[in-house]
Amino acid sequence: MMSKVIYGFLINLFIVALLAHASEVLPHESEASVKYKTKYINQIIDHFDWKSNATYKQRYLMNDDHWAKGSGPIFFYTGNEGDIVGFWQNSGLLFDLAPQFRALVVFGEHRYYGKSLPFGKDSFKPENLGLLTSEQALADFAVLLTSLKKSLNATKCKVVAFGGSYGGMLTAWMRMKYPNIIDAGLAASAPLYMAGGVVSTNFFFPAVTKDYHDANPKCVANIRKAFSSVLNMAKSGKSGMQKLSKLFNTCNKLKNSADVKQLVGWIRNAFVSMAMGDYPYPASFFGPLPAFPVNASCKYMVNASQPIMGMAKAMSLFYGKKKCHDIYKQYVQCADPTGCGTGASATPWDYQACTEILLPGSTNNNTDMFPPIPFTSSIRKQYCLKKYGVTPRPNWVATQFWANRLKGTSNIIFSNGYLDPWKNGGILKSPSANLVSILIPHGAHHLDLRGKNKNDPPSVIKARKMEAKLIKKWISS
Repeated sequence: MMSKVIYGFLINLFIVALLAHASEVLPHESEASVKYKTKYINQIIDHFDWKSNATYKQRYLMNDDHWAKGSGPIFFYTGNEGDIVGFWQNSGLLFDLAPQFRALVVFGEHRYYGKSLPFGKDSFKPENLGLLTSEQALADFAVLLTSLKKSLNATKCKVVAFGGSYGGMLTAWMRMKYPNIIDAGLAASAPLYMAGGVVSTNFFFPAVTKDYHDANPKCVANIRKAFSSVLNMAKSGKSGMQKLSKLFNTCNKLKNSADVKQLVGWIRNAFVSMAMGDYPYPASFFGPLPAFPVNASCKYMVNASQPIMGMAKAMSLFYGKKKCHDIYKQYVQCADPTGCGTGASATPWDYQACTEILLPGSTNNNTDMFPPIPFTSSIRKQYCLKKYGVTPRPNWVATQFWANRLKGTSNIIFSNGYLDPWKNGGILKSPSANLVSILIPHGAHHLDLRGKNKNDPPSVIKARKMEAKLIKKWISS
C-alpha cells in the first residue's frame, strides 16, 4: 500500500540495537535529529487464545523531552507495514506538536515488521504467519499503552493516536475498538472506505494517471507511447529485448516474456511511487527523490527526443543512477499491485494483502496509462492459496471495523491530499461534527503527518493548524 519501496532503502540505512530485555533502554540519535530511546515489551503472541502464554519482544521508540510527566498527553504512532525507525524519521508532525502539548511521544512497531518478530527468524514461514492480523496488532498497541501508562504513572494522561496510510487505518480502528485507551486520532491518507468495501478499489491507477496528466497533459500520452514502444520492441524478439536491456540498463539481459512483464511492472512501480511521494521538497520516504518527482519525471517524458528515452531517464530518477538495475530485486511482484517493497517488510505485507486488506488490482490502459496487467480477485486468490495456503476474506474488514457506519465513534480526523492517489479510498466528507474530514489541495501521501518544511504549501500548513486545534479541543473536554 503505502508504496512500500521505502523499506528496501531504509532497512539498509537504519540498523538499530539488538533485541534487549524488556526493561533495557537504548539511546539513539535519528536522521531527523529527534532523539529516541529504544525499548521493548514482552507481548503475548496470541491475545485471543487463553491457552497460549507465549510471548515475543515488541519494539517501541520513545521521546519524553517535552513531556509534562503524569499530566501531559501521550502521542502514539500506530506503526504500520515497516521498520518503525523509518516512520519515526518521516512523521515529524508529532515532534512539532509535542512542545505545545507537553506530550510524550511513543512509536509502537507493528508485529512481524522491523525488530518485532513473534517467531524470530522463523516468523515468515507460512505456518507462523497466521497471527499477523490487524486485530492482533491493535491488541499489542492496547497492551503496550496500558502498561506504559501504569509504569510511567500516567494513568490519567490522554492518548492521541497518529498514523498514515495503513497506519492511519490502524489509528481509526484503535479509536473504534479501544475508546477506553485512545481519546482521539489523526488518520492521515487512510483508505478506510476502500478497505471496508464502501468504494471500489478501481480508483487507484486512474488517480495515478490523473496526477501525471495534471502535471502536464502531454505526459500521460507520452508515457502510453513509451509503454507501447517497450512492448513492440519486446515482440521483435531477441534483438528487441537486448535493446530494452541496454536502454533501461538492466543487470541481466531480458530473455523472455516473463522478463518483459517484470520490466513493465518495475516501470509501473516507479511511476506509482513517485505519485505517492509527490512532496514539495526532496525526501527519501519512497526512495531518494527530488521535489515534486511527478513534475520532474514528466519533464523527462515530454522533453525527450523519444518517449521511451524519457521513460528510461524517469526510471533512473526513481531507482537512482546505478551501475545497473536489478529489476527483480528493485521490484517484487506480490498480492499488492501498488507495491510490497523489497526489504524484510515485503513478505508480511504480501501476506496481509492475501488476507484482510482489500487492495487495487488490474491496470487496463483504458482508464489508466499503464499496459493491461490483469490482477483480478480470482488471480489474487490463486496466488495467495499457492504461496501461503490462505484466501482473502474481502468482507472481513467491513464486519470487524464498521465500514461506513461510524456514528458509534468520535474524535477522529481523516485527512487526505488531492495529489495522493489513495485519496478516493478515504473518508472525504465529515461523517459527524466529531469525525472530521480535512482535504488538502496540494497534499501528497500523508504530507500533513510529516514535519514542517519551508516549502510546505499553504493548504498543508492550514490543515496542520486545524488538526492541532481539534486535538486540543478533544483532549481538553
